[in-house]
Amino acid sequence: MTVPLIRASLPDQAEPGKIRKTGPGTGGAPRLSDIAGQAAVSEATVSRVLNGKPGVADPTRQRVLAALDILGYERPVRLRRRSAGLIGLVTPELTNPIFPAFAQSVEQVLAGHGYTPVLCTQLPGGATEDELVEQLVERGVGGIVFISGLHADMSADPARYAALSERGVPFVLINGYNERISAPFVSPDDSAAVRMAVGHLAELGHSRIGLAIGPQRYVPSRRKREGFLDASVNLLGLGRAEAELLVCPTLFSVEGGQVAAGALLDQGCTGIVCGSDLMALGVVRAARERGLGVPRDVSVVGFDDSQLIAFTDPPLTTVRQPVQAMAAAAVSALLEEIGGSPVQRTEYVFQPELVVRGSTAAVRGV
Repeated sequence: MTVPLIRASLPDQAEPGKIRKTGPGTGGAPRLSDIAGQAAVSEATVSRVLNGKPGVADPTRQRVLAALDILGYERPVRLRRRSAGLIGLVTPELTNPIFPAFAQSVEQVLAGHGYTPVLCTQLPGGATEDELVEQLVERGVGGIVFISGLHADMSADPARYAALSERGVPFVLINGYNERISAPFVSPDDSAAVRMAVGHLAELGHSRIGLAIGPQRYVPSRRKREGFLDASVNLLGLGRAEAELLVCPTLFSVEGGQVAAGALLDQGCTGIVCGSDLMALGVVRAARERGLGVPRDVSVVGFDDSQLIAFTDPPLTTVRQPVQAMAAAAVSALLEEIGGSPVQRTEYVFQPELVVRGSTAAVRGV
């Protein structure tokens, strides 16, 4: 099934939750008395309907909405009919193979329930997450799945998600738990993933192990860092301050891994754990530029296990995100929300799996 792509400019629209005049006459908001008179109901009933409050019989609610239409006013966004078959899927980009993997898994699960995802990607110079969300809401999607969005960035304002809830749009968030956002979250155990990787290298005799991760404003980076410090202290016997020096935050990219590798190799690291598979490929590149062999001179562990990683040179040892299980859980939570049965506003944490391949080996001399 083909995933539709949204690439449209934003339409002119009223402020969320407000009523805009579409017919002839003045553009001001209608008075409650006008709507109440047209619908033959009380002003209090009109107020409850417009604010999405319970306690109004469906036939009465429909009369109020019909009165809005007759008087030539747009319905508030929260009261517009939603496209039950469409689900928004918002990703930061598609150059990192893990995001297409998540998109495909979410699509497959949605298809099994009769839904079609509308894929929205934040291209360089293109629409922002907020703009993409606005487009989805305007098109009446039944709900939205966010993959590693602004919710994972601790420097971003979480109020955008509260506003989305107020507009009556169900959503679920993958990767990057944020306690300031009331929603279902689905995440891998990032801390456990790094402890697992460090433990694997320690068993191979490595005692000088570094961590290459993305910017510290992202929740997954913070959690990986904490897992690394914990493992360095408890498995390698390092002091926390010493372990801190072996953490190198850069970018979640091949180039970011390359930069981090330079700093960590200069500190004598024989093993490097990475925050993503792309970063791990950058570490391999940096090692080879120095004339070092992988895994002969330095062992490298990635994170994600996207589809082609098993075919790199050497095949990459990595910690696998349980993408399919996470996608299924995210869709299940979203469909419960859409069906009117809200799930618990908490984080559902999935355990990763260490996949050992050819990029790790016993430290030389062991």
